[in-house]
Amino acid sequence: MAQKIKTVLISQPKPSTEKSPYFDLADRQKLTIDFRPFIHVEGMDAQEFRQQRIDLAEHTAVILTSRLAVDHYFRMAKEMRFEVPDTMKYFCISESTAYYLQKYVQYRKRKIFHGTIKFDEVVALMKKHKSEKFLLPCSDLLKDSIPNALNDGGFKYSRAVMYRTVCSDLSDLSDVKYDVLVFFSPSGIESLFKNFPDFEQGKTRIAVFGPTTAKAAEAAGLRIDINAPTAKAPSMTMALEQYITG
Repeated sequence: MAQKIKTVLISQPKPSTEKSPYFDLADRQKLTIDFRPFIHVEGMDAQEFRQQRIDLAEHTAVILTSRLAVDHYFRMAKEMRFEVPDTMKYFCISESTAYYLQKYVQYRKRKIFHGTIKFDEVVALMKKHKSEKFLLPCSDLLKDSIPNALNDGGFKYSRAVMYRTVCSDLSDLSDVKYDVLVFFSPSGIESLFKNFPDFEQGKTRIAVFGPTTAKAAEAAGLRIDINAPTAKAPSMTMALEQYITG
């Protein structure tokens, strides 16, 4: 059964570089791999944001967990006519997020701190600046671990929802059948059933990445055929290849 896989739909945007492991996998296994985001991000407008009663000017530091957070923080500041002061401190999840700030500020002249992807590293940096009032620009789907870490650390912070994750319109896919559908978040599973309420899995294989995605798939009544990450398959491409060749 596994040998018959010819078509795969990845529920994410197409990689921007030709060096993606998905393209290598398609070549090796003679697959057709298509990419289509099942979810996308929409920014809140200033009027909606005001309902949270958060004053940007009250905060002396910003916690930035992604490039999206950077974009939406400065977008909202502009919409609210708030001029971000040069004294603002930035605590970034990674070096690449920190460098991304150059799009909006003079990097060398700002107080910018960063970890290496782990949020507890950001928390450790913040502990040296405990007197600051922090702003956390985020989406409506924020991992509990982030506010939990901030609460445990006793920081003064505001959780500022500036953008939300919404289901994409997939109606043009209604007649398209794939051997494997690949999901990376519970929101992707939600989007599948929002777009196709009568979806029946049948012989379609479902691949999921991460325990929360697996839990959402099972709750939706889907049969999970391919699971990642595992010890033998830390990436989705490896999990797919092992399933196909197995």
